[in-house]
Order: sequence, then C-alpha cells, then structure tokens
Amino acid sequence: MRTSAKYFYVFVMTLAYFSLATAHEQAGKEAPPDGAGLYQQRCAVCHDNPQDRTPPKSILARRLPEEIIAALTTGSMKTQAAGLKESEIRALAVYLTGKQPGGVIDPSELPNRCQAPGGAINLKAPHWNGWGNDYDNTRYQPNPGLKPEDAPRLKVKWAFAYPSTQAMGQPTIIGNRLYVTTNSGQVICLNAQTGCAYWAINVGATVRTAITVGPLPAGSKAKFAAYFGDVRAYVYAVDAETGKELWRMKADDHPVARITGSPVLHRNRLYVPVSSIEEAVGRNDKYECCTFRGSMLALDAFTGKLIWKSYSIPDEPKPHRKNAAGTQLYGPAGAAIWSSPTLDLKRGVLYAGTGNSYTDAPTGGPDAIIAFDLETGKIRWVNQVLPKDNFIMNCREPGVGNCPKDAGPDFDFGSSPILRKLPNGKEALLAGQKSGILFALDPDNQGKKLWENKLGGGTALGGIEWGFTADATTAYVPVADPFGQPDQRKPGLSAVKIATGEKLWHTPAPPAKCAWGTQRCTNAQSAAATLIPGVVFSGTADGHLRAYAASDGKIIWDFDTAAEPYNAVNGKQAKGGTIDAGGVTIANGMLYINSGYGVIIGMPGNALLAFSVDGK
Repeated sequence: MRTSAKYFYVFVMTLAYFSLATAHEQAGKEAPPDGAGLYQQRCAVCHDNPQDRTPPKSILARRLPEEIIAALTTGSMKTQAAGLKESEIRALAVYLTGKQPGGVIDPSELPNRCQAPGGAINLKAPHWNGWGNDYDNTRYQPNPGLKPEDAPRLKVKWAFAYPSTQAMGQPTIIGNRLYVTTNSGQVICLNAQTGCAYWAINVGATVRTAITVGPLPAGSKAKFAAYFGDVRAYVYAVDAETGKELWRMKADDHPVARITGSPVLHRNRLYVPVSSIEEAVGRNDKYECCTFRGSMLALDAFTGKLIWKSYSIPDEPKPHRKNAAGTQLYGPAGAAIWSSPTLDLKRGVLYAGTGNSYTDAPTGGPDAIIAFDLETGKIRWVNQVLPKDNFIMNCREPGVGNCPKDAGPDFDFGSSPILRKLPNGKEALLAGQKSGILFALDPDNQGKKLWENKLGGGTALGGIEWGFTADATTAYVPVADPFGQPDQRKPGLSAVKIATGEKLWHTPAPPAKCAWGTQRCTNAQSAAATLIPGVVFSGTADGHLRAYAASDGKIIWDFDTAAEPYNAVNGKQAKGGTIDAGGVTIANGMLYINSGYGVIIGMPGNALLAFSVDGK
C-alpha cells in the first residue's frame, strides 16, 4: 500500500471510530424532555377545553415557572404528574410559561425592612382577626375608623408586590401589624400603616388561609401565636412577633388534602377545616377515585396536639365499582370543608358548610350544613340541601371512566355560615350555596329550613361562592354567575332581610370591559363581601373594587385595581388583577385588599393594596 493511501485509510478508520464512539455516547444520553409533547399527553385534554374550575392554558401561561413546578410536585396537579422526572416537570413549566425557572425571591431578603421593632402586640387594638372578624362570621367591622362619607375619598396609600403571580389570601390586621400569605408559600408580617416588613418566612407551599392571632400561656417563650394552614394540609403556629415556628401538624394524610378555610381560635383550642382537590385529580381513569372525606379538627392551640377529628362523611370509603379500565373505584367520598367554621358558644357547637360528593356512593354529608359539638366533635345534626351532587372535574359524559353515573351540578357550600339573631329573639343560621340560593336554617331545630331565596342562576363557579356579610337585620350577598344563559345570570350584590328572606334590593355588576385579552374575562362577583356601618365593599373578577350604600345598593365608589401597575414599597412592580376568594379587611381607618387571584377566570396579579382617606 502506498504511504499516502495508508495514511488515508488510517484517517478514514479513525474518523469512523470516533463517529461510532460519538454515536454510542449520544445514544447513552437522554434526549431533552419535550415540554409540548408532555403537555399534550398529560394536560391538554383538560386545559385546552376547560370546564368547571379548570384554568385554561392562557391562564397557566401567565404564571411563573416555579408556580407550575409547585403545582406539579406538591400542589393540585401532583397526581397528573405522577411518574414524571424532575427534568420533565421543568420542561412542562418552561413550555407553558415561556420562562426559565429563576427562583422565587427568598422573603427573608425583602428590601423594605422596618427600621424599628413593631412594639407589643395588643389584641384589643383595632383589628380584623381571621376570616369573619367574629365567631358569627359576619364579616362586619363595627368600628372601622371610616364613615360612610369617607368611602368615595379612598385612595391607594401604598402597594406591596407579592413574589408570585397570584394574590390568594386575605390580610389580617392586629393593631399596627398586617399579616399576609402568598401563593408561593410565604407568610409576611408588614406594618399596617407603611407596608414595611417586620418578618417573613417560607413554608414551601401555598398558604391561602387568613391568619388568626391569639395569646399563649404565661411563661411561654412567645407571647402570641399566628395560626394558618397550607395546601399540603399542614397547620402551623408561629411566633406572631418574629415568625419563628412554634409547632406544625399534619391535619390529614390523604395525598391531595389541603386547608383553604381559616382556622378559628377559641380559648386554648384551634378549630381547623380540611378540604381537598381530589375532584380535580379524580378524572384519570387509572386513579382509584375516590377516598378523601372532609373533616373538622380541634387542636390544642399551645402544642398542636389533636384533641378530636370528625369527618363530614362518617362512613369510610369502600370498594364501589370498577371502571372500564378495570380500576377499582371507592365511595362515599367528598364533602370537603372549604370555609372557616362558625362558632356558636351558646349551643356549644360549630357550623360548617360542605362541598359536593365525588362518587355515586350515597351519603348525607356533601352539600350540607353540619353542626359539630365543640367539646367532642360529635355531629349534632346535618341538613343536606342537595342530595346526589356527585361531581368530579372535566367529566364530559356521565359514567365514563371515573365520572359519576348520576352526575350533579357541583353546588358546594363554599362560604362560611353566618349566625344572626331575629327580632323575636330566636336565631337563624344563614348559608349561601353555589346554586345561588341563600338559606336560613333553625339552629334550635336540627337545622330545619326557615326560608330560602334564589338570588342567582348558579354554576360550578357560583352562585354564592366565597362569602357574604350581615349586620343585625340584613344580609348582603355577592353573586358570581360567571357563565350561563343571559336571562339566568345575575352577577351583582343583593340585600336580603334576615327575618323573612325578602330581597330588599339588587345591584347588577357593571359589565366587564375585558381589556386584558382573555375571553374568560367576566364581571362575576364571587369574592367575599365586607360591611361597615352604612357601606358594603365587594370586588369583581374584572378587578373592580366597589363601595355600595347599604340602604339602597347605590355604588358610591368604584376603583379599578387592575388598571395600571403600582410602584410597590418593596421595590418591585405590583400588578392588580381579578378580585376573588378573600375580601376586604378594614381597621383603624385603613382598607386592605388582594388583587390578582386569577386562578381559573380573569387575571393573575401580585398586588396587595392599602387604602386610606385621600391616601393619607
């Protein structure tokens, strides 16, 4: 062989060797995960054609990749993500949001630290403590530091930007302290007047409950505790002055259990409602649906020790039937408790509203008002107003897969009951349902119905969704009705006479302008309402916060929280959006609201807004 030919032969063989080696090396490596393909396999069937409470793909696209990752790993979509590798979950998040995860800012690095300590906590100072501001859950502030004529002069005094794209909780006010929670797992204590931060912690999962603050025994290292729950069903007590954790406990071991209703403190007991998102994960025909039951817990407020736990469905789930895929299905299940309980100290009970059933197995717990004994947890009575409301999300054909054969409309009791005294000295328990019906029940007669009034058309997204408010004579009820036939939709605010159920007035929600480019923009009025003497405050899904004259429903103030961004006190930009779930809280002449719920309909956002008269 000539030398040149030999060298050419060696060159070719060497090139072939390295090419083969490279091919083997590449074959040994996994191809990058295909986010678009994973979305089509795992998510598209629900999010491309959303029904019920499923957010559309366009809403997911507005979120941070960290929020998508959290939903797939510890949140509502972790069952759908079962079996996915970390790299695949990340790829899904990047595909949906168009952003690379960069890490949510650690709340301990908040730039707007208060320069002086907050001083001693005083529970007798002006406050809004917990969800309803009293054991009756009236959402009424009798001493707001505001007069009715002040409402039209309210202006933003300061804004705070949450480190996520959603604002879900409800602020708690204790004197000069404001406690807030975030979708990305932070709990933050701010100065109520200026918005500077006293402390901030991260518990690693969404916290959407309002915080309840209460005293600790003499001799404890901490003087006051702040109580809350997260979407992994953990309950926490932290030092209200520093944020240091005092204890935590797992309220329920079911993999999709969560806490959305705010805990209520009475003396040394903390009462905690437990809900779930099993109706969201239950559609997968490989999932053994369903085994979750709603419950109420009583905990030792000082230690977190369980005193009692009582299920809203007393019977344990049992094998019910098999679906076409051969998956074993169970029941009864459901009756999640989404809202904060109402305490009746006179009768020694607490009242809770429950959500729908998840299966066809018959049970009396869902879509009911339940009275639990405060001391023992024993169920005193149950009034189920709608039997057979069997529902899981995105079921397009009854009986197919895990879908109940006898499907219901998903008419939960999502708002807290309100206990009120009648002119004749008796009392009535008011309960609002997603059907759009407001009920009055007799607490002295096993919850027997006194009257009912249908205020809206009702849908799976409300009807009466998150909360209404009441004074001594009148209930003020926001109605969502985001979808449905035009002649049945009645989004707006209604006033109802408590003694008789008579509707006194109804103010329709002004039409949504839908300037944010989403077909799901709506004027649904589903956020909890708040009352001060003479004025009702209520927000809508298009971002408007309004004040209504309690006498006749006239709108006396209208503020668009989503009109433009705010330069926030923590050095970021706060953007408003949908107002939903938690409502306005008021104390000491200040009004606070979260703007940017946007979980299912409307607009995500990250704004906490503080209003005062003339912004001073």
